[in-house]
Amino acid sequence: MDFSDIAARGLVLLGCGRMGSAMLDGWLKGGLPADSVWVKDPNPSDWLEGQGVHINADLPEKPAIVVIAVKPQMMGEALPSITGLDDGSTLFISVAAGTLLERFQEVLGVGAPIVRAMPNTPAAIGQGITALIGSETVTPAQLDQAEGLLRAVGETVRLDSESQMDAVTGVSGSGPAYVFLMIEAMAAAGVAQGLAPELAMRLAKATMAGAGQLALPEDADPGQLRVNVTSPAGTTAAALDVLMNDLDGLPPLMAKAVAAAAARSKELSRG
Repeated sequence: MDFSDIAARGLVLLGCGRMGSAMLDGWLKGGLPADSVWVKDPNPSDWLEGQGVHINADLPEKPAIVVIAVKPQMMGEALPSITGLDDGSTLFISVAAGTLLERFQEVLGVGAPIVRAMPNTPAAIGQGITALIGSETVTPAQLDQAEGLLRAVGETVRLDSESQMDAVTGVSGSGPAYVFLMIEAMAAAGVAQGLAPELAMRLAKATMAGAGQLALPEDADPGQLRVNVTSPAGTTAAALDVLMNDLDGLPPLMAKAVAAAAARSKELSRG
């Protein structure tokens, strides 16, 4: 990504917790000069202190980009600190869950270009995926710029409407927790079958990670991959008869889980 405009005008990062730190690390490794970054955070970490960025200093008057990475419950306290930057030339990017574009426009002004994004926790190792949608005032060039920044921590996808963000939250935003639970459940099942806990956990982690890598390429079909490892009347088929039950198997259970997460996302966005 070309950081020249950001380097000249500056980037403001509001909040530098796990997600903010992951993004900042990706930007700095990608070539963004540390002295062009201003971070506002009430409790800067030791890692942040050692990055050479401006911490809790006076902000530049017209930064190129402001990235809002605070927790939703801190939004009311944090937003006033950037209201003076809304002259139309600064792009605002929010990675805060549950905060609608409309809320930002109420504070920053209807003309402020705002991109709402939903990354997930694998961003911490550069393996995340981020969905994004821009306000009506965001130009194609600004959306490209936002996408370029977010690609520092993984893949990106663009949404057709903001209403899709709740479903994204249910699938990828909350999704890593589902995978971690699956690992825990597989390991516990292994222990129940006589394996030592450490061995069962090692097998479950490596299996989940390896299977994920097989499914990652764009042309990989998870359904076909499943078929490929399922011999007729074999051990995998016996397990899948349980997991794929239409009444109480994994598909209906996952549908309920994602729906619950999406519904909660809608509740949070309504305040």
